[in-house]
Amino acid sequence: MSRPMFEVIALTPQDARAAESGGADRLELVTDMAADGLTPDLRDFAAIRAAVDLPLRVMLRLRDGFTPGDLDALLGRAAALRAEGAEEFVFGFLAADGSVDLDATRALAEAVAGGRWTFHRAIDHSADRAEVRAAVADLPGLDTFLTSGAAAGVDAGREVLAGELAKAGEPGYRQRILVGGGLRAEHVPDLRAAGFDAFHIGGAAREGGWTGAVDPAKVAHWRELIGG
Repeated sequence: MSRPMFEVIALTPQDARAAESGGADRLELVTDMAADGLTPDLRDFAAIRAAVDLPLRVMLRLRDGFTPGDLDALLGRAAALRAEGAEEFVFGFLAADGSVDLDATRALAEAVAGGRWTFHRAIDHSADRAEVRAAVADLPGLDTFLTSGAAAGVDAGREVLAGELAKAGEPGYRQRILVGGGLRAEHVPDLRAAGFDAFHIGGAAREGGWTGAVDPAKVAHWRELIGG
């Protein structure tokens, strides 16, 4: 049985080292967690990349909400991060009506061609999850959906997650489900028993919640719960 994936949000080199020492498999790099994560600047990316050996997925999102905003600016940030050595990313956009903004999402997928990426929790805020999955399923590099199953978090979305896991391998459902968003430690045993094998935390890894630094002991506790 393969080791379950465990991803932790990091904002700083100190976060990154703490997550690595606690047993994280991968980091999601963001700034401004209060806005659900925005693109970090190049200096922060470079400093974190130098601090750890873990794979890094970098958020491509310049404002709160799930519409793309200034697409040219996003493409510029993607190009700069690629030039700095970034290989993996997190993005995905919706139109104002909650449908997938396929043009913007495709443009970024093409901009990071050759790299792997996660469609983030925009799917949880979409008007039609199945439509989102079908629309983006064949974009190059997409290997993961970060989702809690519902905008309100895992408590509200567990049945949706279970339904999507049951479709694994079908068109639109070939990507890995990375469970995150309102995820609590008490959810993990049932989710593991149901067959979920990838988990993502942010505030739960930190002393004092979102405003604190990553605590390696908290990360280690989650690692033990998740297994591997």
